[in-house]
Order: sequence, then structure tokens, then C-alpha cells
Amino acid sequence: MPLISKTHHQHPFSLCFVNKQTRHNNNNNNKKALTLICCSAAQVEEEEDDYQVVSAINTPYNNILILDSAHSRVLLLDDTHNVHSIFIKGQPWTDSYWDEFASLPPIVPQGPIAILGLGGGTAAHLMLTLWPSLQLHGWEIDDILIDKAREHLGLSHLENHTQEGGVLNVHIGDALSASTTVSGGYAGIVVDLFSGGEVLPQLQEVETWLELNNKLMPNGRIMVNCGGSTSVTGSTDWEKNNTLVTLCKAFPGQVNWKKMGKTESENYLALTGPLPDLTRWAAALPDRLGSSVVQWASCFP
Repeated sequence: MPLISKTHHQHPFSLCFVNKQTRHNNNNNNKKALTLICCSAAQVEEEEDDYQVVSAINTPYNNILILDSAHSRVLLLDDTHNVHSIFIKGQPWTDSYWDEFASLPPIVPQGPIAILGLGGGTAAHLMLTLWPSLQLHGWEIDDILIDKAREHLGLSHLENHTQEGGVLNVHIGDALSASTTVSGGYAGIVVDLFSGGEVLPQLQEVETWLELNNKLMPNGRIMVNCGGSTSVTGSTDWEKNNTLVTLCKAFPGQVNWKKMGKTESENYLALTGPLPDLTRWAAALPDRLGSSVVQWASCFP
């Protein structure tokens, strides 16, 4: 296994893998014991953890690698080996940008919420934990990835109804196609679409955002993982991210932003609509999220 490094500006963990030894399971499939060094907000100091490959497969869309340790499982995709999902055993929090998506329900109308770029279901896990009556619709283009996530990342559990009636409905298909709609529109749309370590190029087009906005019910909102800085130009910090710049062109005066900290990936996040009342928004959330949402600001103060 070659050295694998994770770029901070796109996904939440800095990863480094080194070979330790080759092992064999009962099916005579080779497994490799790896050391993962993982930095997140919850792990200020670097800690080593032994990881083994539990699934490695190439599909028409992805180079899928799923690693397992005593504490977590991680999903790495494409040749960049960026982390696209993490399943931490025993608790749904990741202390990274996935958690931020769970702050969306209190500021949108009641109704279904879409996750475009479902991956292994990390965001859905916390959202259904905090809001167990949610009707989530997750879109992912790679059916094999979904099968592996069901097998190794707890995705199948999210497809069972909670006691409050919430559920994750998984859809296979292009998240930006016309088919990603529901009757009456979505209350909210989460956008987390990456390929090859970069935000999908369609997200740099104003028309893409206008089409997504048409899939919302009145007063619905879109929350976006915009990735990291993509330009050194711009009079303000958010103007260094091309996706945010495009969003502001699509929705003048109706875009808000925040930037995750260095230990949380330094990703930019965007939220459409007027800036919410931050005090009321924070009060509607667990302290762990409430202290974070107060960092949101309008791109047009």
C-alpha cells in the first residue's frame, strides 16, 4: 500500500497509511494491517490506530477502499484517497463538516430533506440521531458504493424506520439530474458532491444552483460543502472559494458562509436564504452544534 495523504481542504481528516504486515482471512483474501494517523477536532494530538482493508474494489465511478479499526471505519474514494465517509463506532459525531449538516432542520420548513452525494451515509447518521422523524432522501450515483456502505458502514440501519417514523430513502442516480425531486419540494437540500478530490464542475455554474433551488418548497434552503480555497484573489475570505462565488451570483443577497477550523478541514460551507437568527438557531440545537452555528455570516452584510 503506497503512502496515502489526505488534502485538508476537501475532506475532514488528514490520513497517512503505512504497511505493517500482510494477513489472510479465512477466505484467503489478502488483508493489510495499516497504521492510520488521523487528526480531527476531537483528536488534537495525533493518535495511531491499526486499520485493515475490509473492501477494495474499482467501479465505473470510483476506486473504493474501506478501512476498519477498533474505533471506526473510513471510506476512501478515487485516486486521491480522500475520505468521503467515516463511521465512528458507538457514536454519530465526527467533529467535522458532516456534523454541520445536522443543524439544517430547525431553520427549514417541515418536510423531506435531500442529501446529494450520500457516500456512506455519515451526514444522515447524525441527522436521524438528532431529528429521528426526518424523511431523508439520499442520492448516490454508484450502486456498488451503496452496497458496500450497507455492508460495512451501517447504511442499512438508516434505511429502517425509527420509532418516530424517520428514515433514509436511498436513491441511485445522478444527484444533479431532473429526477431528484419529490412532490411538494424539499424543505432542505444538502450538497456534498466531489469527484477526484474536487467539487463537481457543475457546481461552478449558476444554472445548476437555480435548478436545485426550483426543487425546494417555499422558504427551503440549500446547505453546501464548498471545499477549500480555490483562489488567492478576492477582497474577502469567502471570495477565495469559487463555489461560494457562483452561489452569490445565483442568489444575490441570499447566501451565508462559514469556514471550518484548521482541525476540522478548513472547508467552506454555504447556506442559502436570509441569515437566520443565530441566537434562536443555536438554542434549537445541542450545545455541540449551537456553539458552531453562531459563526455563520452573510456574504452581503
